[in-house]
Amino acid sequence: MNRKEFVEKLNERVKLIRTEYAFNQEQMAYILGISKKTLVEIEKGRSSLGWTGAVAVCTLFSESEILSGIFGGAPTDMIIALAFEENEPRYPKTMGGKVWWRILEEYDGYKLQQNIVSQHYRILNQENKRMRASFHYEQIQKQFDELRRDQ
Repeated sequence: MNRKEFVEKLNERVKLIRTEYAFNQEQMAYILGISKKTLVEIEKGRSSLGWTGAVAVCTLFSESEILSGIFGGAPTDMIIALAFEENEPRYPKTMGGKVWWRILEEYDGYKLQQNIVSQHYRILNQENKRMRASFHYEQIQKQFDELRRDQ
């Protein structure tokens, strides 16, 4: 998945999310910080939330069953993977992937993992700190291979 696909999925379902929360268009537009006219255009497929609007919808409606169905749980990890695809941040320590992750490869304490729901990938270091995250297996595999060569 890329940012464009992510935004498109939300554009297509913003009305369902609004209905799920029992908001009218005026209320939903206010919550999202857009005009009612813009919301109507989005719901009719004539306009788009854009990246920022899509992230806002996911953040504000994080308990949505519609969103859980689209992304296989809370979309936070997916947003982070898409947002930092080109510029990886310094991530805090994780729990090592004991619940939502399967280990694809391990080398010298480094782990290449895949999320069992969203299917995106990450690399953890020996201290279980996230080093990289991506939806692109080839890209993350290349980065994992580079770790091996650097050792």
